[in-house]
Amino acid sequence: MSGTRAAIRYAKAILDLAVSSESAQEVHLDMVLISATIKGNAELSNFIQNPTISVAVKESALIEVFAGTNGITKKLFHLLFENKRFEILESIALEYNKLFDVLNGFEVAHVTTAFPMDANLEAQVSEKIKMFSDKKITIQNTVDPAIIGGFILRIGDKQYNASLANRLQVLKRELSN
Repeated sequence: MSGTRAAIRYAKAILDLAVSSESAQEVHLDMVLISATIKGNAELSNFIQNPTISVAVKESALIEVFAGTNGITKKLFHLLFENKRFEILESIALEYNKLFDVLNGFEVAHVTTAFPMDANLEAQVSEKIKMFSDKKITIQNTVDPAIIGGFILRIGDKQYNASLANRLQVLKRELSN
């Protein structure tokens, strides 16, 4: 938990620095690259997480791997070197991207369905999204057959449950009373 809180603090600081130097978009692209690279490369992830590898080696390796990144991103690597916190780099990148999206009025709608969304269901979900948010929305679909049918929509801390499993559960509670 403290790693997540620390990642949020680092991400906020990096975003503030990037905004003040008018390079938030470039740093955002760096953070997308960093999170995708670490997530997609188990060897790099293990290297960063390995406590037996010195932080100096980690810093020089990351600067070499991400050589084309913005100067602010490279400053982040040095800051993580000084504080010996390379293990939270991926979390920092993810948190930065979330904060960047909020800053630019973007929000992710997490939609859980029993099967992949078709055009009709996507239209229904889009109508519900308009009730919850006036921001630019990106829909992220997750398939979970356990909900039987319908959908569950989550935007930030708001949730709309229109699943068949939820309706059955409500009916069961009403009948048991």
